[in-house]
Amino acid sequence: MPALEARHLVRAVEDAFTESVASAVLVSRIREHPRRFYVTAGEASFPVWVYVWTLTHGGGAARPADEYRIQLTSVMPPLPENPDGSTLLLGYEPNTKCFAGFDLRRHQTFSTQSPSIQVNINTLREAVRDGFAFARKDNNEIAVGFRPDNMLSYALNCESFHESSADATVSEILSRVGRFETVPAEEIDALPAERQRVITKVSRLARDSDFRRKVTIAYDRKCCVTGLQLRLIDAAHILPVGAEGSNDAVENGLCLSPTYHRAYDRGLIRLTEERKMILDRNKRDELVRLGLGGGLAEFEAHLGREIFLPADRRQWPDLALIRQANRFRGI
Repeated sequence: MPALEARHLVRAVEDAFTESVASAVLVSRIREHPRRFYVTAGEASFPVWVYVWTLTHGGGAARPADEYRIQLTSVMPPLPENPDGSTLLLGYEPNTKCFAGFDLRRHQTFSTQSPSIQVNINTLREAVRDGFAFARKDNNEIAVGFRPDNMLSYALNCESFHESSADATVSEILSRVGRFETVPAEEIDALPAERQRVITKVSRLARDSDFRRKVTIAYDRKCCVTGLQLRLIDAAHILPVGAEGSNDAVENGLCLSPTYHRAYDRGLIRLTEERKMILDRNKRDELVRLGLGGGLAEFEAHLGREIFLPADRRQWPDLALIRQANRFRGI
């Protein structure tokens, strides 16, 4: 497959941030390296610089069939870095629609005669399945494959992923964690504290990604309150993460647009055992008293009726979890 045009690569990055429940606006020229994006995620905004090229098989028949690479064209070493945030060095593979992230610090200088970085295509295929995949290369660099819905997680954690993964033991454990394999506690406890934190973080990110993917697919990528799609949806836990009995099963999930997700997490709305989303009258009255009730009528118009439910009844919200969640919130 030939290399994608610059506009398609930029769109792939923008779409990936959207898939990961953020938004990215290009604030540099479309053909400029690095592409400079301004990213908004929740209430935070920050710049992210991205070097990105198409991952293609290179080198003809003499090269292994599973070896893909990016060609660092139109840039000269050393590569400028973002002084105010992350700088990503990426390859994008159009067939899997996944990215490979490389350790920028290992590629600050490179030969302009052969400016390529390789990765095994199977790393991207594993990322399709698992969300993240970690591959140790011959030079001990760790390439991180990730699905588009993990773009934000990678952008926020890329330095610690690559730095900690340079340890062969850590990279092997991360690969197992990414596949949701159980890692004995004694293996993790034997590592330095910082390495333990990275493994814990990757484990949580991988499970969050898996939960989000399962829930959004079950609900046909549609807000269960409004029916809105438009790629403006989150996966919310009915019983919050950290509460006793919470899990990452679809039956503990709701697909919600961001506004209703925030309202649910803050207790402004709640789910009944009849699977109806209703407004908390006390919180409603408090907002009105504070002069913060603008838009309540439009917001409330979608409430009080049964939510849109998955086609598979086995994936409907679990009544026991609904009851637990309401008790947890003091309802």
